[in-house]
Amino acid sequence: MSEDEFRAALSRFTAGVVLVTAHDPEEGPRGEDVGMTATAFMSVSLDPPLVMVSVRNGSRMDELLERQPHWAVSVLSEAQRHIAGRFAMKGRISDRLLFADMAVVRGEHTDAPLAVGALATLECRTEQRVTAGDHTLVVGRVLQAAAPAEESGPLTYYRGRYRTLD
Repeated sequence: MSEDEFRAALSRFTAGVVLVTAHDPEEGPRGEDVGMTATAFMSVSLDPPLVMVSVRNGSRMDELLERQPHWAVSVLSEAQRHIAGRFAMKGRISDRLLFADMAVVRGEHTDAPLAVGALATLECRTEQRVTAGDHTLVVGRVLQAAAPAEESGPLTYYRGRYRTLD
């Protein structure tokens, strides 16, 4: 099986889109916020409350979550497609600039930025990291979860494009 065949088969799986964020207190005098778009995110357990995200080995987020156990997830709405695209860019600008004009609130437990207008937010603490090929599976205990009133549908990813559930 080729990489293209594998990619084509998995592109037929619809996934929700989330923004994973963390605060790096060691970067600069005030620290720096780091974010990445992810579609490889899922719930793992209700008791205890666990979720999992897959991060590319050697990425900025992978390196940060190796030493920073606290991180957050914002479940993006269809109105937040621009946020997903911004944090998924290859060769993107610095994280500081990506967050510059974005409406966020600070997580009470993680100090990570949470996207205002997200369908749901979760604050997590890493419980386990598992290397799996060219990615690391980060399992986090959910410290806090919020699901504000739903104003729009979820942002999804299917066949290489962001989609909505119309």
